[in-house]
Amino acid sequence: MSTMPKPKSIDVGKIIQYAHVFNVRSTVIQGDLEQLVTDFFDLLESRRVSYLLAGDVVLLNYVSGRNTEDLDLIVSISALKQIPELIVSHQDQNFGRGNYRGLQIDLLLTQNTLFEQVQRHYTATMNFNGRMIPCSNVEGLVLLKLYALPSLYRQGDFDRVALYETDLTMLLQHYEIDVRRLMKLLEAHLNTNDIESLSEILSDIQARIKRFKRSSRQ
Repeated sequence: MSTMPKPKSIDVGKIIQYAHVFNVRSTVIQGDLEQLVTDFFDLLESRRVSYLLAGDVVLLNYVSGRNTEDLDLIVSISALKQIPELIVSHQDQNFGRGNYRGLQIDLLLTQNTLFEQVQRHYTATMNFNGRMIPCSNVEGLVLLKLYALPSLYRQGDFDRVALYETDLTMLLQHYEIDVRRLMKLLEAHLNTNDIESLSEILSDIQARIKRFKRSSRQ
């Protein structure tokens, strides 16, 4: 097992553009996407906005085989006021959805203390096509995936449940992560039933990883 990802450069604009190209329901003009992503990060940098990039774009630094059509940012309400160009169409206590000239930005708001903790303590700086961007580290990604799963089950969103559980399986297979410590942290943010459900999910994932390791040695 490795504890650190191999350094590599990922082009965020191309990732998002390719995802839209292969989504027949997408209404975004494809040729604009790479430049939109560049412009958006230029804007964040010029305004000195405090943020953390999370979600599937960051996940690609750790595992392969995922794609995404949007960006996920952990950000505070006060930081959002620094970028009025980002039009927020939906916002509640924990989440928001913004649009920057056609580029969708999913917002994880630091009013949620777990998101605030991830932004402060579970970070890494990564190279995205020559630009150094503050990102969630592998433990932060696991925390966010685990936190989201109970809500996805309640919503009956089993497509995303399957994706998230696959993401967790790949991360736990390839990286040494203190899952017990992360679960202890989640106890302050989820109810007892959710924690019990996550424990069962993690047991299933760990059993799957063990079966895979046994098979690979045969």
